[in-house]
Amino acid sequence: MWKNILIGCALLWVHSATAAGPDAAEIIRRAMDHYRGQSSYAQMTMIIHRPDWERRMRMRAWTEGDKQTLVRVIEPKKDAGSGTLTVDGNMWTYTPSINRVIKVPSSMMSQNWMGSDFSNKDISKDTALIDQYDHTLLEQRERDGHRVYVIQCVPHEDAPVVWGREVLQIRDDWVLLRQEFWDQDNVLVKTLRALEVGQLSGRAVATVLRMGREDAPGEWTEVRTTQVDFDLDLPANLFTLSSLRNPRQ
Repeated sequence: MWKNILIGCALLWVHSATAAGPDAAEIIRRAMDHYRGQSSYAQMTMIIHRPDWERRMRMRAWTEGDKQTLVRVIEPKKDAGSGTLTVDGNMWTYTPSINRVIKVPSSMMSQNWMGSDFSNKDISKDTALIDQYDHTLLEQRERDGHRVYVIQCVPHEDAPVVWGREVLQIRDDWVLLRQEFWDQDNVLVKTLRALEVGQLSGRAVATVLRMGREDAPGEWTEVRTTQVDFDLDLPANLFTLSSLRNPRQ
């Protein structure tokens, strides 16, 4: 009898946990890990579009864990060698024309990165969205044969962030489809959208991402990824200021 009661309680607990849905923070963590792997190397083109002009830059990027990112411009020639290094939440930029490495202060992390619609914070891809926010699973919906999780992220009161909240849409294969950035007055400021999803290195990846401000629909920045390799053995000195200034890869 007691055995049957225990089994019944166990089944009830499993049903309750399932009915409660997946953990919102864990979904975000899985999406981050999926995008970066244990380490990664990518080739991409960034297109900054304005109504009267357009600028393109080809870039290479490396990541290791969730604390280290290096992005380097390889074209056009006048920008080649420019780079951004992020380590443990600290960011540095290097500009060959002035031959200087500059540390980006925390007060400038919300500023535009290289004139694009992405901020320095967006490029750093750190775990602040997990560590400094509370997460709520708002909805689960079906789209193109996938389940899509809609998650609201509200920053802690003491979190050093500019947004009032962020809303993410993440597919059940951990592809980030959409990320909305709302200000403190609950006004939608900018949105990151996955325009295309494809297979790279055996996993689903958002191959075309567009960031745009809601008050300027004719202005946007796209990142088009053409190659990604995951879980590589990267050089130990890659994520250093010396490597940022003097590329060896």
